[in-house]
Amino acid sequence: MNTKSRALSLIAVLIGSGLLCIAGTTQAQAPPPARAAQEATRPAGPSPEEQQTDIVDNEVEEALWNLRVSDIAAVDKFEIASSKPIRMANATGQGAGNPLIIYFYSFTPKKLAAGQKAPLMVFNHGGVRSHFDLTYVHIIRELMDQGYVVVAPEYRGSTGYGSEYYNQIDYGGAEVDDVHDVRNWAVANLPHVDPERVGIMGWSHGGYITLLNIFRWPHDYKVAYAGCPVSDLVMRMGYKSQGYRDIFKSFIGKEAQDDPTEYRKRSPVFYADKLDTPLLLHSNTNDEDVNVMEVEHLIDALKAAGKKFDYKIYENAPGGHHFNRIDTALARQSRQDIYAYLAKYLKP
Repeated sequence: MNTKSRALSLIAVLIGSGLLCIAGTTQAQAPPPARAAQEATRPAGPSPEEQQTDIVDNEVEEALWNLRVSDIAAVDKFEIASSKPIRMANATGQGAGNPLIIYFYSFTPKKLAAGQKAPLMVFNHGGVRSHFDLTYVHIIRELMDQGYVVVAPEYRGSTGYGSEYYNQIDYGGAEVDDVHDVRNWAVANLPHVDPERVGIMGWSHGGYITLLNIFRWPHDYKVAYAGCPVSDLVMRMGYKSQGYRDIFKSFIGKEAQDDPTEYRKRSPVFYADKLDTPLLLHSNTNDEDVNVMEVEHLIDALKAAGKKFDYKIYENAPGGHHFNRIDTALARQSRQDIYAYLAKYLKP
């Protein structure tokens, strides 16, 4: 039995047992305890058994995405060639230089009429080691209600696609190009997309990728939202644990203290002068993952560069790092503020 068959069989068992409810909902799913810490400290090389579990989990979630939003959205998943090559141990071996095949979801509101054009939202998942999971269901449904076409890149290093894909992680490097490639493909190939109305958004590592996209390609996006974004890897390595620094050493090759230039090269804060896209930033003073001082450093750099942008720092908002992705009155209002900001430029 292949992984998709196992996934569908598992879903059938869960439905039959009453443990799985398929009805559409806008309620946020609370993240597991210490989820941010778990994502950050996951071993760089999981066992084959763990990789197989991730693949099955991913297949289950792919089916569940259809079930959870199919009442309002057409869901699809695509594979395309990235503009950046696969990384191989043997740089001259067979297949060396070939582009990496990357994956992404697309969501199109069913309420769109034939031939109707709509704004595109590039939605970047968070997590150092994660994928586009079901904790975003309520946000996708909210975006569908507003009339956005959404693409969600599973950039290199995302979990659930096997060890080869997992080990292609390029933090702040080719993963950023992967997201831009998905943007370009969607503009050229999705029939409902208006190429003149493209936005980008994400939280945490998704916010980090959002920032690097608008700093590298400032005129390819009309507007951007970055929630609690990783902003300064040099500063970040200073306040995180040695275990966390070891993980980034496995990503980048050296620790920040040994190669600060490389960490600076991969830090959005050092590209503040490149901003030419309307940008909304959010942070939270009790964020247990991305310390507020990281985002404040970015805000200060943008101000020093004379850039116009918008931001809000929440004071001890319940939920910490996830404060405006959960299901509280404050979170719902914060998301409404985000959507209002995006709508000014994308006009859904």
